[in-house]
Amino acid sequence: MKETVPAALAGERVDRVVAMLTGLTRADVAALVKAGHVLVDGRAVTTRSRRLVEGETVDVTVPEVVVTRLAGDSAVDVAVVHEDADVIVVDKPAGLVVHPGAGHATGTLVHGLVARFPDLLEIGAGDPARPGIVHRLDKDTSGLLAVARTATAYDSLVGQLQDRTMSRRYLTLVWGHVEGGEGLVDAPVGRAASDPTRMTVSAGGKQARTRYIVVARYDSPAPTTVLRCSLETGRTHQIRVHLAAINHPVVGDSRYGGKRASIAVPRGFLHAEALAFDHPSSGKRVEFTSALPADLQSVLDSLDAGD
Repeated sequence: MKETVPAALAGERVDRVVAMLTGLTRADVAALVKAGHVLVDGRAVTTRSRRLVEGETVDVTVPEVVVTRLAGDSAVDVAVVHEDADVIVVDKPAGLVVHPGAGHATGTLVHGLVARFPDLLEIGAGDPARPGIVHRLDKDTSGLLAVARTATAYDSLVGQLQDRTMSRRYLTLVWGHVEGGEGLVDAPVGRAASDPTRMTVSAGGKQARTRYIVVARYDSPAPTTVLRCSLETGRTHQIRVHLAAINHPVVGDSRYGGKRASIAVPRGFLHAEALAFDHPSSGKRVEFTSALPADLQSVLDSLDAGD
């Protein structure tokens, strides 16, 4: 991974910047520095507290984690909504990472799935570190996720995602009163130049479309709106970025301007409440729903629609 230091990160410690770019912990970054895997303008960094200068090039080599065979972890609770010979549908809780990656070698949803469904290791499709995983949810987003149990099912579900025939609907609470009853945000999404770990609406980004319907509006303790959002594309942080772009950021989403003191919320208010696709074997359309979790329901219960 190679990045040029933008003005926004000038003066920051190299270990902090590398942690932001890779998602690794500071301890992991310290190990990379010690091993000579962090270069600035072609020279190995000798101290992780080194301050960066705008325009310098940071080059990080993160040793690839070779997964020979994932070990299941029965301690990871997996709420299964549906299971058959082809597909598993799970209801992911907030705070759980979907699959292993930088900084998350254990304790992911995949580890829990493998403990319960060891046949996932044999499907022979996709990334061996994320067997059967065809789409993902952010760590703090709760809700429904489809997992393939066979190579044929994997190809079918991936194809439906690409063809946009898989339906994914989210419930969210946003700041402000959204005008009208429904709308469409059609704006390309790409990585922010000032911070590559954030996404933003960008002319150079990939096409992204989010439809929404207004469910309810509240006035107190602050103006807010409940929206149902449907993804027509699946870009990283798409809903969060699109809603922030129309000045209605997700309540509790500190990354995209949604963290405010007037409403106490434990996380970004975003829940994948509905999932529908054509079953890989029967071709029959199947649909699943998930009730709003208690932590987010309590937030709605604290709001007042006024007169």
